[in-house]
Amino acid sequence: MSTPPVRPRDLSFLLHDWLDLEGLLAYPHFQDHGVETVDAMLDIAGRVAADTFLPHYKAADQVQNEPRLVDGQVRILPAIHQALAAFAEIGMFAAPFDAEVGGLQLPQLAYSAAMAQFMAANVATAAYPMLTAGNARLLVRFADKALVRACALPEIEGRYFGTMCLSEPQAGSSLADIATRAVPDGEDGLGPRYRLFGNKMWISGGDQDASENIIHLVLAKVPGPDGKLVAGTQGISLFVVPKVLVEGSEHAGQRNDVVVAGLNHKMGYRGTANCLLNFGEGARHRPGGQAGAVGYRVGTVGQGLPIMFQMMNEARLSVGLGAAMLGYRGYRLAVDYARDRRQGRPLAAKGGAPVAIIDHPDVRRLLLAQKAYAEGALALILYCARLVDEELQGPAEGRPAAAGLLGLLTPVAKTWPSEWGLAANDLAIQVHGGYGYTRDFDVEQLYRDNRLNPIHEGTTGIQGLDLMGRKTLRDDGAALALLRQRVHATVDRARTQPGLADFAHVLEVTWARIGALVGHLKAAGDDVTSLAQATSFLSAFGHAVVAWLWLDQAVVAGGLGATDDPEEAAFRAGKLAACRFFFETEVPRVDVWLGIVGRRSDLTQTLDPAGF
Repeated sequence: MSTPPVRPRDLSFLLHDWLDLEGLLAYPHFQDHGVETVDAMLDIAGRVAADTFLPHYKAADQVQNEPRLVDGQVRILPAIHQALAAFAEIGMFAAPFDAEVGGLQLPQLAYSAAMAQFMAANVATAAYPMLTAGNARLLVRFADKALVRACALPEIEGRYFGTMCLSEPQAGSSLADIATRAVPDGEDGLGPRYRLFGNKMWISGGDQDASENIIHLVLAKVPGPDGKLVAGTQGISLFVVPKVLVEGSEHAGQRNDVVVAGLNHKMGYRGTANCLLNFGEGARHRPGGQAGAVGYRVGTVGQGLPIMFQMMNEARLSVGLGAAMLGYRGYRLAVDYARDRRQGRPLAAKGGAPVAIIDHPDVRRLLLAQKAYAEGALALILYCARLVDEELQGPAEGRPAAAGLLGLLTPVAKTWPSEWGLAANDLAIQVHGGYGYTRDFDVEQLYRDNRLNPIHEGTTGIQGLDLMGRKTLRDDGAALALLRQRVHATVDRARTQPGLADFAHVLEVTWARIGALVGHLKAAGDDVTSLAQATSFLSAFGHAVVAWLWLDQAVVAGGLGATDDPEEAAFRAGKLAACRFFFETEVPRVDVWLGIVGRRSDLTQTLDPAGF
């Protein structure tokens, strides 16, 4: 079998040395798992990722192998079918779910580490199970038992796949403006039944031929007594709309009125079918002879968006994980290339044979930046995964704090890896030189794949508004205070270690400035002007968070016992070097961004569009 796409020591440091996976496994909910079984699962996941996901990474990107629409059915590369079957065979669809619904009851931290390997190997193929897990988890939490049994359990088995259908051609991210209608149509064995009419755009996995069925989660509006749709997000409800109607439905086994109107041809992520879906507009697909796609409501009327936020927030963490792993794989490829490629001489040399380009200081700078971005991003996502476990399964007294901290960090966890993982991919191309700009090397495809991540599941601008608006200016400040407490705990530990005390001081000052700025903005009371700089605030906040995580890892790496293993010594030195690089090169950016926010410039609000 092939080498796993993620270095095992990178994962073991994060899981065991830093994030205390052993402590999580002591929770009663995870008592059936031990360190050895989790490590074995991660090893199997890495090898399956290498053997079934990675081999078709380039093939699925080729135009002739892209998803295609044939007689109303989307066809995807057969190798993707085989990879997803192998994913199901080792229990990965079931891994994060409770045993009572057929799951393996694995901690989210361990599951995320396993998914990191599949995403590093082939992020487009990994998108199908990622969406399916989020879909099934929402159903298990919010849907009636009949819907869980008919739709979620086959997803947990890996037989059905799932989607999330939010955006519409005219609405995009503005969900308040969706126009898909859901008309009441009685009730059957699956609960309140509706007929849906409308169009959904940008639906990843919207159709494919690798699963027995597809379970769509669709946001739509129920008309009011006057027949009109309720304006705004309060009118949105959530519906389960299977591609083929499931057991318990009055029309079980019939093809639902969901039609693929077209495929979106993308810059990257080409192995993931991305569809425009029409609901209730296909004359050939009318269950029971009636117009409209059959759907079943989850929750009450008007409760759709709050329920859907569970899957959306989970997807944001998954997007961050995918972005981190694309950056990570590009970084590892750049390291290998820099060790093999011989070109140029040392700065002080007058002649001699060419040296490996990794010996040149500027190439090491490029590699250090990639390491700081990619490994920092992965640390951020796995830290958030641990918060998920603490919120759901930890001691009762600690759950509210974990939930608050996770909510505060979610927009950062989605955005920072998306922006800076992409920056790492850009630098990987630079290390490869002209070769990196060709299709002969994976780094150009990794860049194209990662370019989607700052866009989907909420753009960087949307995440900035969420962080500054809902999570900071309009919040009581408890989550931010908790975050600063954890930062200060790291600062106190770092002060005692040689070489880290200066970084501890810088981090302390940085977070004091963020706290002072937040207080200033709240006192100003003009949210509109402040929110105009929300993206700069998100940039500053994200860098400050990752600086904290790098210092925390450096404290752990520096505190490990003595080792005679040269590879282990080099690994630890790399962690300390990446921390130093981040503080010397990246943390100074924070002051620039905070200055932009603090000036509360009205330029972007007042410039006449004619000026463009």
